[in-house]
Amino acid sequence: MGEHRRELSGYDPKTTNNRMEILAAVEALRALKSPCQVKLHSDSAYLVNAFLQNWLGNWQRNGWVNSKKDPVENQDLWRELLQVTRPHRVEWVKVKGHADNPHNNRCDELARAAIANRAGIDTRDVQAL
Repeated sequence: MGEHRRELSGYDPKTTNNRMEILAAVEALRALKSPCQVKLHSDSAYLVNAFLQNWLGNWQRNGWVNSKKDPVENQDLWRELLQVTRPHRVEWVKVKGHADNPHNNRCDELARAAIANRAGIDTRDVQAL
């Protein structure tokens, strides 16, 4: 068992940062070919806390409504994430965003490049994420 690295990126012009954070985790786990032990780092408190603070368990128990009794946002992606997480042992790690973390900086570069590529502009013209 060794360490492997594969970079994925994507872009959707009609979405939110929260949806893209969840989708990034979905696509990363979907890319795995067999059950793995995974350490998934994210600067998204929304994503990581859903697991570390058991929001997902609470949402499921409460029929996918949040503590305010509103329907959980991004429910489609949360359900998909739960599905692709099942075969793996995932450790969720919150990293501080925009804190000069080399891996987080690389993710921001990939995101800006995907946006620029889709929009046909120079990466330097994409606002800092």
